[in-house]
Parts: sequence; structure tokens; C-alpha cells
Amino acid sequence: MSYPTEIRHRQAAWPRFRHRLSIVSHEPANLLAALLLMLFSWIILAPVVSVLLNAVLVQNGDEGRTGATEGTMTAYYLLRTLTSRMSELLLWTPMLNTLAVALSTVVGAMVVGVSLAWLINRTDIAGRKWFATLLIVPFMLPSWTFALAWNTIFKNHAIGGQPGWLEAMGIQTPNWIAYGYFPIVVIMVLHYAPLVILIVGNALKRMDSQMEECARVLGASRNVIAFKIIIPLVRPALLSAALLIFADCIGEFALPYILGLPVHFDTLSTGLYRAIGTRQSGVAAVIATVIMVMGMLTLMLDMKMLREAKRFVTVGGKGVMERRRNLGRWRIAAGAMPLLFVLLGVAIPLLTLFLSTIMILPGRFTTDNFTLAYWIGHDLDTVALRSGILLTPEFWHTVGNTLLIVGSASVACGVLGLLVGYAVMRCHFRWMAACLRQLTFLPYLVPGIAFAAAFLSLFAVARGPVPALYGTPLILVLALIAEKMPYASRSGIAAMTQLGKEAEEAARIAGAGWFARIRRIVIPIQAAPLATGVLLPFISGIKGVSLFVILATPATDVLTTYSLRLIDYNYQQAANAVVLMIALISWAGTVLIQRITGTGLADGLEK
Repeated sequence: MSYPTEIRHRQAAWPRFRHRLSIVSHEPANLLAALLLMLFSWIILAPVVSVLLNAVLVQNGDEGRTGATEGTMTAYYLLRTLTSRMSELLLWTPMLNTLAVALSTVVGAMVVGVSLAWLINRTDIAGRKWFATLLIVPFMLPSWTFALAWNTIFKNHAIGGQPGWLEAMGIQTPNWIAYGYFPIVVIMVLHYAPLVILIVGNALKRMDSQMEECARVLGASRNVIAFKIIIPLVRPALLSAALLIFADCIGEFALPYILGLPVHFDTLSTGLYRAIGTRQSGVAAVIATVIMVMGMLTLMLDMKMLREAKRFVTVGGKGVMERRRNLGRWRIAAGAMPLLFVLLGVAIPLLTLFLSTIMILPGRFTTDNFTLAYWIGHDLDTVALRSGILLTPEFWHTVGNTLLIVGSASVACGVLGLLVGYAVMRCHFRWMAACLRQLTFLPYLVPGIAFAAAFLSLFAVARGPVPALYGTPLILVLALIAEKMPYASRSGIAAMTQLGKEAEEAARIAGAGWFARIRRIVIPIQAAPLATGVLLPFISGIKGVSLFVILATPATDVLTTYSLRLIDYNYQQAANAVVLMIALISWAGTVLIQRITGTGLADGLEK
């Protein structure tokens, strides 16, 4: 290229650049994407980086132990947690317990969930439509609802307070049944089997039955059809369900706290809680990092499985033959298995909790032993709880805190999720949109207990112009917004992909500003996704434990931490009453989402 030609190209490039800059500057989505990127870098990325740094930096008060000044690099916490004489107690035993519980839960939930999914989707079992909805209910309830019900029935003399029902009736329950590994796994299987039913049920529903019918016509046996056709087609769904359950189990806190601590059955989550409670912030950072790495690896593997699932596409249309197997005279008898699951996962736990709240003495089913005192009574013979729950000011204070904190965070999540979707779809800078999309998904890869520890490490002390937020409702609101953004942002992005630019362009030509277009066009059109983006974080936040147990203080108690505090005081009836209220709110919110979105609990199971 000659020198004058190069000059002309450079001169022509400048007007093109100015023209592009003018177009970009007139698109508010670009500025919005930049502002959102800064916000989420602060409340999502910075806490994760902070907890990683705390694992290798000397913390306040540890100068004597480490022999270095605060803020300098050190391997002390890594060595203490990983290789010292205390490492078995701090990390390795809790990790083995966590892995044992997680793997056992995966196996149990897969066996139960796949069996029930097959019965509901591939047979004409009696009551199929009813079971399709009822089998999902245990996943709507907080997992520790089952733990409190179990404790109410099987609690023994290992810990103080009132005995369980069986012990009150003279039946001694051994520790391995009352506490530790066995009840935790049983309850987690009941809680997560519905997730398998949904995921595998969706796969079975979409699977073309013509291949099965062709194999059957050619003489293939049932075992050949099952292992050569059905299992390979649903394998991605099976692996995805297994990985999601495994990742959730890693960060589970409430169950090990209620059922594990009485017999010193520690998991990574309770070990992290203890390290924070004893002010071992460096050790806590190492444990939190281990939990984060395990969660990230598991869920990244799940995303890979989802990409692999796209390769398993069946050809042809829906099978014209009957897809459900006729059970004949076994049609009614086959309903025993889903009926038993509904009893164990819904009816018995909720009935147990309710009956425990109206009993004076546990395990005595006589009319003179029933009372409403723990709901609406006065002058109870307890030290810290003088009135029934509904007449206790502290309860209504926690209700107000819960509605304020969770409600504010949920509304902010819904709005921010919609704005993220708008920015991602409208931004001219693809790299910025990609960064925003991935950054808002990051909390999904981090278990809640580890994310709470990360938030605590960043906001517990003043940093620059940002004051210390620990002990204030603001830290809980920000943490909830950050943790629930994966759901809100994905909802917003999915909604905005279906909204074209024509309506906005017409409003812009008519002279409407950006705020007016958002208020009068985008939000009204996307009202249903916005409502879903608000309600999903609200339901999850109402029954959430991991964030609150780390970040909440007595002044910022919410319903979940208040119930755990009552458990610590051995006020079992009052704690169970609070949990029933949480379950009721969670169920009502789920029903409201269904009404708004027009979907049902068992959409993955029904035609």
C-alpha cells in the first residue's frame, strides 16, 4: 500500500469511528450495561475475590500466630487447614462427611425419583394426575421442615429439652437413627427426589416413543429397550439431576446443624459456621474456598452435560401408539409407592409439626394435652418466650424484618434482572454483554454458605467510602440480590429476547425518552416475567438459611434465624410453629407464581 493511500484510509476511518461513536452514545443500553457491570463487580465478584485473598493474607489478630504483619501474604491458614494436626478436625473429616451425605443422597434420590418419574410418565397408574402434582410438593418446602419433624419424633436424651414422641412413649431411639448421617440422607432424599422427577419426567415426556415401538416390533426385550434406547436418551437428564443435587448438598447447612451437631457430625458448612463463630477468619476463608471450588466444578460439569444433551435429539414426530404401559390389575397397587412418598414427604412432616405445636407434653395424644397456648397463649412457663408465637412481639419483628429485607431484595432482583436482559440484548459491545451475562450467573456456581462467608469478608469492615455493613439490613439485602441474580437475570434475558425494537423505535421517533420507554413500553409488556423475577427470589429468600445464619444478627433476625434461635433454646413447639408459617408463605408464593405464569407444578409431567 502506498503512503498516500494509507493516509486516505486513515482519514476515512476517523469519520466512520465518529459515526459509530455517535450511534453508541445515543443508545442508553451501553451506559446501562457499564453501570450494571460495575454494580455486580462490587456485590458479586469482589466478595468472591475477597474470600480468596483472605485465605492467603494475615488477618487482624493473627499477627502473633503467623509472625507477620496484618495484610501480608502467608501460607499459615492453608497449612493449618490442610496439613496441620488440626486439619482432620477442620477440613478432612467434615469433607468426608459432606461427600458421604452428598453421594448417598444422589444415589437415593435417583433411585426413588426415576422410579416415580417412570410410573407417572410411562404407566397408567391410578391417580396419576394427582400424584404428578403432589410428588413435587416436598421440594417446595424448606429442607429443615423435615429435620424438625424428624427431631420431634425421634429426639432422644442425647441433647436436653423435651424428649421426642417415641422416647416419651417409652421407645428408646438410638443416636444413629435420631441424629447424624442416616436421618440427614433420608431427609435429603425426600427433599431432592422431586427434582429428579421433574428433570427426568421432562426427558421421558419429550422422548419419541416410535423407536421403542420399532424395537418392540423387531423382537427386542424390555431390558434391551431400557438399556439400549431409553437410558442413553435420558442419560443427560440423569447426570444433570445428579450433579445439581450433589452441588446443593455441598452447601446444605440447616440439616447438619439441626441433626448433625448433637452427635458432632460435622460437614463443610457447619465447619465454616464454627470457624466464623470462633473468629478464625483465615481458616473460614480456606473452607469457603474449598466449598466454592467443589460447587463450581460440579455445576460447570452440569453445564457441559446440558450442552451434551443437545446432541441427543430423536427424529420423527410424536409416537402415534400409546406411550403408557397398561398395568392392568396392578394399576391400583402400583399407586402404593407414590402414595407412600407423599405421606413421608408431605403429610407426616406437616402433620407432625402442627400437632407438636398444640401439645403440652410430647407424645401424649390425650385431649387434656392439647392446647393453643404456643400460638395464642399468655404467661407460658418458659423464660424467654412468655406468650404464644402470634402474640410475641419478637415474632412480628422478625416477620417485619423478613418482609422488608426479602421483599426489598426481591423487587430489586426483578427490576435489575429485567434491566440486565435489556442491556444484554441492546448493548452494542458484545464483550460487555457477555461479561454481564456471565457475571450475573456466577453466584449460581457458589454454594450459599460460601457466598455468605465471602460477603462477610468484604463488608464486615469499612473499606474506603463504604462503611462496615455487618449488623445492618443493607448487607442482607445486597447479599440476597447478588445470590438470586442468576434466576432474575436469566428470566430477564429470556423475556427480552422475545421483545423486538419496533415499539421502542416508534416511541423514540414520537419523542419519548429512555425512561418513558422503559416505564410505558418495556415494563408493561414484560409484566409477567418481572413478577416472576420478583416472586422467585422472594420464595427462595423466605425459606433460605445459609445467607442469614452467617450475616444476620439479633437485630436483623428473620424468620429462619428466629426459628433456629428457638431451637437453640429448646423451644421446640414455638420453633415448629414458625417453620409452619414459613412453609405456608413459601407454598402461597409458589401458587401465586403459577397463577401469574399460567404454569403448574407438574408441567414437566403433564401433557
